[in-house]
Amino acid sequence: MNTVRSATLVLMAECLLASCGLLTGCTGGQQTSSFGPGMAGNPAAGKALIKSYGCGSCHVIPGIYTARGMVGPPLLYFSRRTMIAGELPNSPDNLARWIENPPAIEPGTAMPNLGVPPDKAKDMVAYLYTLR
Repeated sequence: MNTVRSATLVLMAECLLASCGLLTGCTGGQQTSSFGPGMAGNPAAGKALIKSYGCGSCHVIPGIYTARGMVGPPLLYFSRRTMIAGELPNSPDNLARWIENPPAIEPGTAMPNLGVPPDKAKDMVAYLYTLR
């Protein structure tokens, strides 16, 4: 019985380690997500950027305690959504474009252009795509 229990625990540990490796992209502990050709970002950096740009003043954002805004939509389960701002199919490239300059995509939107550069937008995208 102990052998079966030990084997089960080892199997569970191996599965956990394998899934952690897949989630972090096997980058030696640095969380990096890749979403497609040429699209990569760092979710931890993205989370910090989302805080520093004040996104939580308009949105509720999981994982960011101070993000309790009620102006924009909550970003719960963002990676599961099919559309961005009701205008674009939800893809990493489209989300990065939206974060970089929302009014260029939807004139008159309440979401301001915060001047987010492309490299920072990719990190923000990486964090938002962790919201499953």
